[in-house]
Amino acid sequence: MMITLITGSLILSILHALIPNHWLPVLAISKKENWTIQETTVVTFASGLSHVVSTVLIGILLAFLGIELSERIEHFAHLIAPIVLVVLGVFYIYQHHRHRHFHLHGGDKPLSKRKIVLSLVIAMFFSPCFEIEAYFLMAGAHGWNQVAFLVILYTVVTIGGMVMWIRLTYRGLFKLNWHALEHNAGIITGATLITTGVASFFIH
Repeated sequence: MMITLITGSLILSILHALIPNHWLPVLAISKKENWTIQETTVVTFASGLSHVVSTVLIGILLAFLGIELSERIEHFAHLIAPIVLVVLGVFYIYQHHRHRHFHLHGGDKPLSKRKIVLSLVIAMFFSPCFEIEAYFLMAGAHGWNQVAFLVILYTVVTIGGMVMWIRLTYRGLFKLNWHALEHNAGIITGATLITTGVASFFIH
């Protein structure tokens, strides 16, 4: 079960770091405002950290719920939690065509760097990663050690990935079809959730 949880969480965390709407706005703004790569990296780290904090806070609440349910419901960890993953996976695949783009509109009046950074940080805080939250629910059913490991894994991979991708793209060293990746993120997320859920039925 632990291997299944780690694998699914790692895949989603990597995908999460790759999704353009998490870091591409920072890159676009940095180019427009002529920020250095160091400034761009710091802003990316700050916005990524804000995003991770809100996600983890919700995740910890769900971990508490997972612990309570596992104590009250005998088959929660091995039956109900995997079903939740599969259902969420189906939902994300169904909704993949309704993907959203992140935009920061500054209007006609130019914003100061401080206001731009603050806007990015606030926007990222209020758009937590709901895809990973089901894994916190499942981790909670197996104890706080797994929850702590998931927090560390998600934090390091998400923030580290965002910083790495933005530094590579800033220098023009790495190019992908970001629109296609974002458009298909729902399918990849859904497939990962379903695979993890199904595997959890057989791996205890």
